[in-house]
Amino acid sequence: MKSREHKVTTYNLREGIYMVKSPIWVSGTGNVYTLRINNKFCSCGKWQTYTLPCSHVLTVCSENGSITDTYVPEIYLRQTYRRTYQTNFHPVLSENFWRDVPFSLTFYPPNMKRKRVRKQGKRFQGKMDYRNPDSPPRCGRCRMPGHNRKNCNNPEPSNV
Repeated sequence: MKSREHKVTTYNLREGIYMVKSPIWVSGTGNVYTLRINNKFCSCGKWQTYTLPCSHVLTVCSENGSITDTYVPEIYLRQTYRRTYQTNFHPVLSENFWRDVPFSLTFYPPNMKRKRVRKQGKRFQGKMDYRNPDSPPRCGRCRMPGHNRKNCNNPEPSNV
């Protein structure tokens, strides 16, 4: 369905290079993709990532009248699927028929305990002046900047 919206604008048959334009979207401009069909490359990146032809390849194939199966890897073809399941499978009925292996399989139960997530607070000494965040912390006892309650020389708390 998506390939019907694309248009092939320019092409070079000898080298297999095509320019495919996507339709105009909400932004008002369409995208132009470069397609090198002989190298199995499309500038959208989907053909290289998924190894299946993207909608731009399907547009070029419908314009040229070529078969898209030539660009699909053999493992995805219907014939390969049928050959895979052509023979009969006989499941092993009991563990008595299993072969012995030179190693043991140990299965551990998953860790179901949730980790405690706690937001880390910011630690600072004394109290900050919230009106001016650049001011140094103040002592909790005498409210003087530059030291904290532990190393305060003023034994009397002030009522400020």
